[in-house]
Amino acid sequence: MAVRLGLQPWNQVFTWPEAEEAAHRAEQLGYDDLWTWEHALAGMGAPEQSTMDAYTLLAAWSQVTSRVRLGVLTGANTFWNPGLLAKKVTTLDHVSNGRAVLGLGAGWFEGEHISFGIEFGSGFADRLAWLDESVAALRGLLDGESVSSPPGGHYSLREATILPRPVQRKIPILIGGGGEQKTLRTVARYADIWNWVALDDLAAMRRKHAVFVQRCEEEGRDPTTIERSAFLNPVVRDSEQEAMRFFRLQMAANRLDDSVLEDPDIYVTTQDRMTELMISWREIGVTNFIIQTATPFDDETAERFATQIRPVVEEV
Repeated sequence: MAVRLGLQPWNQVFTWPEAEEAAHRAEQLGYDDLWTWEHALAGMGAPEQSTMDAYTLLAAWSQVTSRVRLGVLTGANTFWNPGLLAKKVTTLDHVSNGRAVLGLGAGWFEGEHISFGIEFGSGFADRLAWLDESVAALRGLLDGESVSSPPGGHYSLREATILPRPVQRKIPILIGGGGEQKTLRTVARYADIWNWVALDDLAAMRRKHAVFVQRCEEEGRDPTTIERSAFLNPVVRDSEQEAMRFFRLQMAANRLDDSVLEDPDIYVTTQDRMTELMISWREIGVTNFIIQTATPFDDETAERFATQIRPVVEEV
C-alpha cells in the first residue's frame, strides 16, 4: 500500500535560501507534503535562536513549489483566534491552488507564551478544552458555515463566516498529540489526519493506536477515514558511526548536545534498521511519515527515505 512522505526542515537557524532549496528538494525527491513548525522562539535548544513565522514561510513555499501539500506541524492553538486562523489557512489554500493543510495542537512551550504575552491557561486541561472548541469552530468555518461560539466557551465568535471559500472542498485538519482522554477524542471528532511520534517501543505504539481506534468507535467515527501520521527526526547512514558524525554537526549548529538523543523521536541509525522500523509502523496502521531534519539540511537522509526506504516499505 502507498506511503505518504512529508519533509519538515526545522524552522530555526534557517535562512530563506536554505528554506527555498529544501522545498525544491522535497518536490524533486517526490515527497508528498512539506511542513514547518510554529514557534515565536526556537523550539529546540537555546530559545533565542532565529526562527521564522510559519504561515509567511508556507505562503513563500507555495510560490516555489507546485505539488506538495503545505502545513504547520503543529500550530499552537493558543496563538490564534479560530476565525483568524481559518482566514490564514484559507488564504494559503488560494495562493497554493488548493494545497493547504491545517495542523493544530494544544501548545506546549510556556516560555514563548510568557515572552510574547500569549495566554497559556492554568494547565494542560485548559489548553485541551480550548483546542477542542477551536477545532469545532474551524471545521465549520472552513466548510462554509456561519459559526457562533457556545455560551460559556473560551471564544466569542458571533456569526463568523470565511470568504472567499477555500479552493479545496474540504481542507484537511491535522491534530497532533497522543493524550488518550482528551486529545484523541478531539481527533476522533474532527481530524482528517492524526499525528503522533514514531516510537521504537512497538508495544507502546500499538497500544496508543488501539486507544485511537477505541476513541473513534466511541465517537461514532470510522477510524479508516482518519489518516494516521507519525513524525521522526532521523539521520540515516550505512553505519551508526557515520550517522552520529552528521547528527552531532547538526546539533552543534542548533546549540544542542547528545542529551537530545533521549527524545523518543530521534533516530541516528542505519538504513536497514530504519526500514525495519518503518515496516513495523506501517503494520500498526501508520500511512504517513513526516521526516524532520535540523539545519544543516540532511539531504542524504531525505534522499534515502524517498528513493530507497519508501519503495521497500510499500512492497511489504
